Amino acid sequence: MDAEPNNQWRFAQCFGDKGEVEDITEADIISTVEFDHTGDYLATGDKGGRVVLFERNEQKRGCEYKFYTEFQSHEPEFDYLKSLEIEEKINRIKWCKRQNAAHFLLSTNDKTIKLWKVFDKQIKVVSENNHSDGFPAGGTGPSQPPLRLPRMTTHDSITAAVPRKVYANAHAYHINSISVNSDGETYISADDLRVNLWNLDISDQSFNIVDIKPVNMEELTEVITAAEFHPIHCNLFMYSSSKGTIKLADMREAALCDQYSKKIISSISDVKFSKDGRYILSRDYLTLKIWDINMENKPVKTINIHDHLRQKLCDLYENDCIFDKFECTFSGDGNNVLTGSYHNYFRIYDVNGDNDVVLQADKSAFKAKKIGGARGKVPGKKEGLQTENIDFGKKILHASWHPQENTIAIAATNNLFLYSTLS
Repeated sequence: MDAEPNNQWRFAQCFGDKGEVEDITEADIISTVEFDHTGDYLATGDKGGRVVLFERNEQKRGCEYKFYTEFQSHEPEFDYLKSLEIEEKINRIKWCKRQNAAHFLLSTNDKTIKLWKVFDKQIKVVSENNHSDGFPAGGTGPSQPPLRLPRMTTHDSITAAVPRKVYANAHAYHINSISVNSDGETYISADDLRVNLWNLDISDQSFNIVDIKPVNMEELTEVITAAEFHPIHCNLFMYSSSKGTIKLADMREAALCDQYSKKIISSISDVKFSKDGRYILSRDYLTLKIWDINMENKPVKTINIHDHLRQKLCDLYENDCIFDKFECTFSGDGNNVLTGSYHNYFRIYDVNGDNDVVLQADKSAFKAKKIGGARGKVPGKKEGLQTENIDFGKKILHASWHPQENTIAIAATNNLFLYSTLS
């Protein structure tokens, strides 16, 4: 695929309250977004512990989605042993590959992972019985009709969400990642100091495959920031750390994968494999890097994200923005990468060239669509990101790319934006 010119990306849809940022309820802020493997379904999780699913609207041209269902995945809890409040915020959602008519997805907050089954359920009611003819119960005589068994008929169809498994009590620290293996049977979950391997069918047992906790916690120098399975080889996975490393580990070599097979130096907040598993995309605060897994000494490409903020790093440290965890993602074909920035800007980069697209997920997008103007605010490359009056409260941390086409889902505070190159 050639690089897309700026004007080909179009704002398609926006879900969520379109009010002012100051009026937003904390619970409504979207904390994760994820397409399924087909791209026909899209999931979001929020700080209120809710999961909202959307499905492709086949009646519409181009790429458009409609509400499918919503359910409460996690509730706030209190750990009495540690006197610790556990938030209901959804940290990650991962879809399992579909085996039948039902959907299965994993969702996690800081401590507990749940496997949800989402399916269409038919509600049946009793349509006729012995009472339905107006005769009293227990009557006898020639006028009394013969006894009949009740008959059930389909009354309505609803979408139900049922928690099939609850994987609890395996993480002492905050869970930051979950990743389903290509074998469809296992998944990993990562917290600040450990990575655990689970079987989807077994909720009361997991295997610790990475443990970086020092004997003396005062000697702690790094934490795990993200982990992901290789998309093809079920024995390979990677994890990144705050110290600036990506480690590629092989579960066939040892039960405890602390002796990694490859080590890539960079300052990391998120990592993703390309669809073919050949490349790794990593995001740190200032840059986006693309690595070849066979070449660990340097990235094949480095893209500067926050060059315009280098002079403000001291201020960004003071207001804790330096700790913002921006996610990154490959396009389905691996030719483009996507990551977010402040002021609700996000950028799409051409892997094979120097073209990049800057878009802004804000209210001007759907206002412009209503009046038939430019569908999406797309500053040209020369204009770039504005450097003054940046609103650091507006930031694009979470995004997902459709697995087969150029459609992207962007979480902007409490709104879900969809952009596409499809007409």
